[in-house]
Formats: sequence, C-alpha cells, structure tokens
Amino acid sequence: MRLCGVIFDVDGTLVDSQADILAAMSGAFEAESLAPPSKDAVLGIVGLSLDVAIPKLAPGSDHAACTRMVQGYKDAYASLRMQQGADVSSPLYAGAREALSRLKEQDEILLGVATGKSRRGLDKLIDAHGLAGTFLTQQVADDHPSKPNPSMLLQAMRDLGVEASDTVMIGDTSFDMDMARAAGAYFIGVSWGYHDVSRLSEADVVIDSFAQLDAALEMIWSKANG
Repeated sequence: MRLCGVIFDVDGTLVDSQADILAAMSGAFEAESLAPPSKDAVLGIVGLSLDVAIPKLAPGSDHAACTRMVQGYKDAYASLRMQQGADVSSPLYAGAREALSRLKEQDEILLGVATGKSRRGLDKLIDAHGLAGTFLTQQVADDHPSKPNPSMLLQAMRDLGVEASDTVMIGDTSFDMDMARAAGAYFIGVSWGYHDVSRLSEADVVIDSFAQLDAALEMIWSKANG
C-alpha cells in the first residue's frame, strides 16, 4: 500500500483565530507605545514565525523591542485563550472536523500539521478541539526556521516515511505554498483564510470549502500517478 502524507496549516486553514491574533498583536504594539498595524498587515504575516513577523510589522523597532513584542504577543494570546477557551477563541472552520475524520479513516493517508504556532499553542488547540491522535506528525515554530523555509515540511515527511511526490500541503497563505514548492510537495490552497486567493496562483488547486477537499486530493493523486 502506497502511503500519502496530508499536512495541514492551522491558523486560517483549520481554525479561524484572527480575532485573537489581531487583539494580541495590538496589545503587543501598544505595550511599546506603538500604533497597532492594520488588520490587513497583520493577517498578511500570519503563518510566519513571530520573530520574523513582528520585525516586518515594526521595521523601525530595534531587536530588543521586537523581542519584547514577541513575548507580549504570546502572553496576550495565552490570556485571551484562557479567558474564552481555545475552542471558542479559535473555532474550527465549517467542515474541518468532518474532513479530518474522513481522511483519518483511510489507512493509506497519514495526517500532520506544519504551523507557525508554538508547541504550547498547538497543544492547547488540539486538546480544546478533541483532536488528540489525529496528527501523526506535528511541526511547530519552536523547532524550525519560519515558513516558507521547507524545514518543517521536510521533517513531517521524514516522520511519516513518505516521499515529496506523495505529500500534499494544505494552507491559506503564500508562505504555505512556497514551503510546499521548496519541499517538492503538492499544494492545495484554501480560499477562506488570511491571504487573498490571488496570492495562491501557483497552487495545484484552490478549494472553497472542506467538502471539496476529497476530490482535490483525488485529482492530485491521479496526476501524481500519471
């Protein structure tokens, strides 16, 4: 049996966490007496590791200030999550749970995540949504260079024992797309996330709902098998 890896981004792909992302980023900037960046600017960097994202949003700030903002963001995000619960503050997109269940039932498909979230943040989210045991590999920002560096996707493939030609990355940002390309994997873009669909022009396919995911994967496997 030929094994296939299906690797998901998290924020903007599986869960909608933009309200907490925007609030936490505003808090981090205000703590440094800086005007918060615009919504579009913040959502434009979702997917990058914080130590890469915040200097892009605050190009005039020195390293020490950016380091404080990274920690301020983490603290504010954790506080918001604690107040509401991760299942409320970062709800699953419609159809996500069902799609994961369908894929998990197929013995030849191995699931994983590759995310700019921290290990702590991902663990909290998985626990909150009852997804323990769903993802056989979990790659986070703590252990890798920021997307679009292919490090986390390459490690996911090693963990699962699958080739790049049998791997699909699913995400909402150009960073996910570029990471997949750099790793030699296929890429399915989702239109409901934080980057405009125009930025996903090099995706193998873009889907508008999780109901379309199975057919998109079948199309890719068919192409891969020639």
